[in-house]
Amino acid sequence: MWHNFVVLIIFVILFCLRDMRKPSYFPPGPNWFPLIGSGHEVINLVKRFKFYHLMWADLARRYGSIVGLRLGRDRVVIVSGLDAIREVYSKDQFDGRPDGFFFRMRSFDKRLGVVFTDGDNWEIQRRFSVKTLKSLGMGRNGMVTSLEKEAEEMIHHLRKLSRTQKMISMHNAFDIAVLNSIWTLIAGQRFHLDDKKLEWISETIHKSFRVIDMSGGVLNQFPPIRYLLPERSGFAPLLNLLSPLWTFLQDTIKSIKSKLDQPDNPDCFVASYLRELGNSGRHSSFTNEQLLCLCLDLFQAGSETTSNTLGFGIAYMLHHPGVVQKVHQELDSVVGRYRLPLLADRPYLPYTEAVLCEIQRISNVAPLAIAHRTLAPVQLGSHVIPKNTITICSIYSVHMDKMYWGDPEVFRPERFLCESGQNLVTHEYFLPFGSGKRRCLGESLAKSSMFLFFTAFMHAFVVEPAEEGKLPELGGIDGITLSPNSFYIKLKERLI
Repeated sequence: MWHNFVVLIIFVILFCLRDMRKPSYFPPGPNWFPLIGSGHEVINLVKRFKFYHLMWADLARRYGSIVGLRLGRDRVVIVSGLDAIREVYSKDQFDGRPDGFFFRMRSFDKRLGVVFTDGDNWEIQRRFSVKTLKSLGMGRNGMVTSLEKEAEEMIHHLRKLSRTQKMISMHNAFDIAVLNSIWTLIAGQRFHLDDKKLEWISETIHKSFRVIDMSGGVLNQFPPIRYLLPERSGFAPLLNLLSPLWTFLQDTIKSIKSKLDQPDNPDCFVASYLRELGNSGRHSSFTNEQLLCLCLDLFQAGSETTSNTLGFGIAYMLHHPGVVQKVHQELDSVVGRYRLPLLADRPYLPYTEAVLCEIQRISNVAPLAIAHRTLAPVQLGSHVIPKNTITICSIYSVHMDKMYWGDPEVFRPERFLCESGQNLVTHEYFLPFGSGKRRCLGESLAKSSMFLFFTAFMHAFVVEPAEEGKLPELGGIDGITLSPNSFYIKLKERLI
């Protein structure tokens, strides 16, 4: 009896010692404890700093630009600073995506879609998606015309609201227009701006990005916790948000499929994919579930960052009336007062473009980008990162680098302009869409959407706080992305 007990104690001690041992040349970081790794310290730091990207920034100050830790069973490396991040983006070994319960939960316990996948199937699905979206007009004249019409509809809708409502919710005012610009490509149709279903979809997408952080949280490290703490682990809230989105997308796909051969059926991403499914020589990665997950990826990732950036943009405008005045002056001198801005006006609006760049830099809507995973052991600086290590790049650390920007906490659009103010300045420390092979595939759509929706809004309206002297908070709401805090405004039409 005592012999068995001693053996058990020795086994537990050896397991703990082995579990606390770090791989050779692993980056410095917090201590590891058996089973939980560095989880206890991370939880305490999140409570202290409130935001994950600020917590990671604190660890970088303590341990350096490359920090290694363990969350549950997952090894995690946090990379800060342009040089280290560039090295990550330049090496193929970092091109994987995290695997695990959280990352598979949204895709039927499989690795589907293009956001959280890698390997040959990812290459094929991404190539098909990019080719199809381009054929549908993304980055071309067809998309531009659609976006300009969407901007016009948005302004018309907001004008009607401004005449009947004293206060207008502004943190989500761009959601429907942004969703429509993407939905037109996915399903070949658009929603009316007062459609309650689209409002619900928009809010559901926002909430799904706030449930868990980019690392997957405790749910990814200890999946059985969903049975003990379904709410606090994030499992139940996420499932409750995903289920109606799946149903909505499934119904859409079914409707398009039923009219696939009809001459009036609009061409769209779903129709193109369905035709590929009917091709006998298609690759095995083309499936109905894959289509559903691709639509979810495009719908969620494509809308969340753009609408959040625009929401933050108006919040910053309320804080900087001098900037608003300069934007109005430039728009009036280039566009005039009798039409809305067009994408063709963009080269002649350098100050307004600089304002948009500064909004993206300082708001840091995707402060940690999307996590990577090492596909093989790889050297990073003087460290060696083992295979299957989650790697998170802090874009926040680049956008807020004091050595480069000087005063990164200050909203100053002029930093993106040359001395004459006539041309934009390109900054290597500006990475809102990431870099490398996994750079955002919807970048051209996002840039055009932000420009047209922001300039149309600024051209048409004057904004004031809903309550005099009460400006919106700029910190945001944490999650996979940062969302602007709720705020309301008084919206007044600019006189012609």
